[in-house]
Amino acid sequence: MLSYQHAYHAGNMADLHKHSLLAVALDYMTRKDKPMSYLETHAGRGLYRLDGDEARKTGEAQMGILRAETEDWLHRDHPLGKAISAIRATHGPSAYPGSPLIAAHFLRPQDRAHLAELHPAEHAALAETAGFATVHRQDGFQMALAICPPSPRRGMLLIDPSYEVKADYAAVPRQIGQIARKWNIGVIALWYPLLTDSRHTGMLTELTQTYPHALRSEVRFPPARAGHSMVGSGMWVLNAPYGLADEAARLESLFRQRA
Repeated sequence: MLSYQHAYHAGNMADLHKHSLLAVALDYMTRKDKPMSYLETHAGRGLYRLDGDEARKTGEAQMGILRAETEDWLHRDHPLGKAISAIRATHGPSAYPGSPLIAAHFLRPQDRAHLAELHPAEHAALAETAGFATVHRQDGFQMALAICPPSPRRGMLLIDPSYEVKADYAAVPRQIGQIARKWNIGVIALWYPLLTDSRHTGMLTELTQTYPHALRSEVRFPPARAGHSMVGSGMWVLNAPYGLADEAARLESLFRQRA
């Protein structure tokens, strides 16, 4: 299915959680002189506008990143805040970076990036904004399996499916297992929604049993509107970089206090 478009949800509470952790991980990984690879299985368009029709229709950014900026959820030196500021300096005050452009802010000339996106309109938009990367119009897991282990071997993979069908939850542990066997040193990060029916539970149970030392961070927040089933955000990270657990704990505390 190819109906999901993130423009309606860009900058929401789940993005705040996911992108904060992504930015902190990449900030740490790019401090070292060694080159790295960055991969995404479901990249989206890369750049969003919070004053666009889609974002205004849902109002999710107002409850997410815009509220967080007003209430100072991101301290002055936070990597996500710096990435957002850099994007807005180029694209205007209503711009919001998706994960590809957050990654672009941190990646250096010696690093390599591969981004997959199947949705034709989202892929076309991504190709225009992601000149730093090789952009693939194919299934993201197929791309990751074909490329891993990447060159450079050191690196990170972000898996961020739309979960449009319940079968996605059953497939993810197997797909991660295949990738991790080929790329045992890679940082593999999986985002997942917390829904009212808790359909993520089986997926996380299987991942936890296989990788008991992986980082798991979950935050909860009110539904964006009446009847909306997403009530939280989760990030599961294999081979989590140093300091990421501290950022996860900080975010979890903030969400408990303010969400």
